[in-house]
Amino acid sequence: GNTLTIWLWGNFSVSKATLMRFFSFHFILPMLMTLMIFIHILFLHNKGSNNPLGVNSNFDKLPFHPFFSWKDILGVMFIMNFFMIITLICPYSLMDPDNFTPANPMVTPI
Repeated sequence: GNTLTIWLWGNFSVSKATLMRFFSFHFILPMLMTLMIFIHILFLHNKGSNNPLGVNSNFDKLPFHPFFSWKDILGVMFIMNFFMIITLICPYSLMDPDNFTPANPMVTPI
């Protein structure tokens, strides 16, 4: 908990090292999620469902690769289009309202 937080955010300071760590994680996490999705589609959807008991059940396997692959692709496209429409039509709807607070150099932020 505490050790990991201090390592990630540099003891709660906002400096160059902290920002570099934040931007690095912010850049690499979507790549890791995309990699996990591709691994999921490649291995799970290509093999079909199996029997967890280890009994040979080749006659019971369902070749569900095409259906679930298309379902996943269409689902991702739907979600991406939904967020793209939201951000293009009303771009400020997903923002933090604190971003519109005017800057005052004489006040230290909390």
